Amino acid sequence: MHVHAHPDDESSKGAATTARYVAEGVDVHVVTCTGGERGSILNPNMDRPDVLANIAEIRRLEMERAREILGVTQDWLGFVDSGYPEGDPPPPLPDGCFAAIDVVEAATPLVRLIRSFRPHVVTTYDENGGYPHPDHVRCHQVSMLAYEAAGDPDRFGETGAPWTPQKLYYHHSFHRERTQALHDEMVRRGLVSPYAERLAEWKPDPEHDARITTKVPCADFFSVRDRALLAHATQIDPEGAWFACPLDVHRVAWPTEDFELVHSHAPVDMPEDDLFAGLR
Repeated sequence: MHVHAHPDDESSKGAATTARYVAEGVDVHVVTCTGGERGSILNPNMDRPDVLANIAEIRRLEMERAREILGVTQDWLGFVDSGYPEGDPPPPLPDGCFAAIDVVEAATPLVRLIRSFRPHVVTTYDENGGYPHPDHVRCHQVSMLAYEAAGDPDRFGETGAPWTPQKLYYHHSFHRERTQALHDEMVRRGLVSPYAERLAEWKPDPEHDARITTKVPCADFFSVRDRALLAHATQIDPEGAWFACPLDVHRVAWPTEDFELVHSHAPVDMPEDDLFAGLR
């Protein structure tokens, strides 16, 4: 079970890993906390009044296409996108949005889904949300509470029979070591790297890099990931940064997707190359 904040997050974080496990016969379920109603339109080709007026429905349709490409099942938690607050100081959160809802209230439908789907592995974001969008941070908080509580018969009554997932992971999709490897491979091939400026400003963080425990080989499924990304046409510009680095460079330079094992009920040996290590 992957728990994500918005539609498109399931395709930008761990999607090739998802596609690999689906191909192996694993039943993969995506939980999307919000409808992405306040997301910006990031593809210039979709930045039109008719799209903006129907953004909620369009994003649901985009999610449906991505879901079919990845081969997953999916549920919406039903909360409203909080938007990304900009300004100094940032404006208050909109009334009733996901990040403003009580954490226990927000976790209740996720506990219900965990108890009904009965996942062995749950993935979510780290304490910073992967990046500090309020919905991503709240997704982390809700996921942690639900993971801890789902197996406890004394908590969240009337949400189904208790179920204890065996392992919990954080995504670490965008880290400096991976970006450096992609940059170096672009330069080696005589190509213009889209990452040079970012790397020049990105200070090494060995402490963060050390958090990665699990690298899942999934290069054969990068093309599936890219098709799922493109299904989110309001969010992904096919001529933009997501595709500035050729697919073959990704396969050669960094053929894994990377995770941090946060908790396991099963015995584990580090490092891992499989989210189901110790469970098979």
